[in-house]
Amino acid sequence: MSRRTTAQDPDPVLITTTEALAELCARLRSESFVTVDTEFMRERTYWPELCVVQLGGQNDVAVIDAQAEGIDLAPLGELFADPAVTKVFHAARQDVEICIIRFGAPPRPLFDTQIAAMVAGFGDQASYDSLVRGLANASIDKAHRFSDWSARPLSAAQINYAAADVTHLRRVYTALVERLTQDGRLSWVAEEMAELTDPATYRQDPETAWERLKPRTGNRRYLAAIKAAAAWREREAQRVNIPRQRLVRDETLLEIAATQPATAAELSRARGITKGFADGKAGAGLLAALAEAKALPDSALPEPPRDPRQQGAPASPALIALLKVLLAAKAEEHHVAPRLIASSDELERLATEAEPQIPALHGWRRQIFGQSALALKGGRLALGVEGRKVKLIQS
Repeated sequence: MSRRTTAQDPDPVLITTTEALAELCARLRSESFVTVDTEFMRERTYWPELCVVQLGGQNDVAVIDAQAEGIDLAPLGELFADPAVTKVFHAARQDVEICIIRFGAPPRPLFDTQIAAMVAGFGDQASYDSLVRGLANASIDKAHRFSDWSARPLSAAQINYAAADVTHLRRVYTALVERLTQDGRLSWVAEEMAELTDPATYRQDPETAWERLKPRTGNRRYLAAIKAAAAWREREAQRVNIPRQRLVRDETLLEIAATQPATAAELSRARGITKGFADGKAGAGLLAALAEAKALPDSALPEPPRDPRQQGAPASPALIALLKVLLAAKAEEHHVAPRLIASSDELERLATEAEPQIPALHGWRRQIFGQSALALKGGRLALGVEGRKVKLIQS
């Protein structure tokens, strides 16, 4: 990533030793905030492979080679755990996941500029490029966006690209904080950070892996088979550290659950399953998981995932449309991205349930939208038009 350099921007430094990292982190722990980014690879692995960590301070811009021989990243973990230093990321979810895997805990306190930008009215999932242009008065060179960050040595161009991320991020962060402070919305961002730093958000539970496949059936025997097969795949992918789709693809797993093969020969007939896989240790493990599921008594079979939208009367399309109009009007009024206030699924639940347990009915979301949504449902609020804007009419 290229940037317009200024006299205030320190030159990037490549960190390859534990000693240099400890000295850097000691300096950064005296600052109120530090900007952070990571470069990683996970195309060939289940667990993300941390390659580079970038840190930006008032007088430091560092690119840490996380794969340097003998380097101990413990000082970095201590910095991430320091409650006196805010760690600033953009679109932090994958970075936080890596920190939890590597250090056992998420960075705290944390500030995500993408979420903050949505609160500040920059639209749904504001891109880093757009924020850099609008708030840092800089442009981005995307030439190294798809670099192989596991290859060594790192080139000078890669180091400069990586370092520029955290340099720009300092300006984006300070501009957003100033704007959110003026609008009284810093607390809104803090609410969002609670979920982002909750380790449960990133927990890969093999027993719930089947839910991601969204099986459309009420056949509990089939659900038991898909649950067992998905749990086996998740554990095996974690054990051998390869992506779950490279181990067994989703569509193949669903077919296997439907046919429930009992022998290696039967398993090898499934699309995408080789004879070597079926005859080997992996195939034996999958067949054993299916056999255990088949032997389950009826009382132990999983229930179909509950979809609140399918409970009771179906949602009125007209009511959902009205809620969408209200959401758009409220988002426009408060300059907040609509998607951050409520999702389409939440609107459907609002249309069918009296007062569902959804984020849109809690905290700041309830204040600017949820209360009005309930009033609209209850006939205490109507929508009209005044000029070129939607008008709320109290009944």
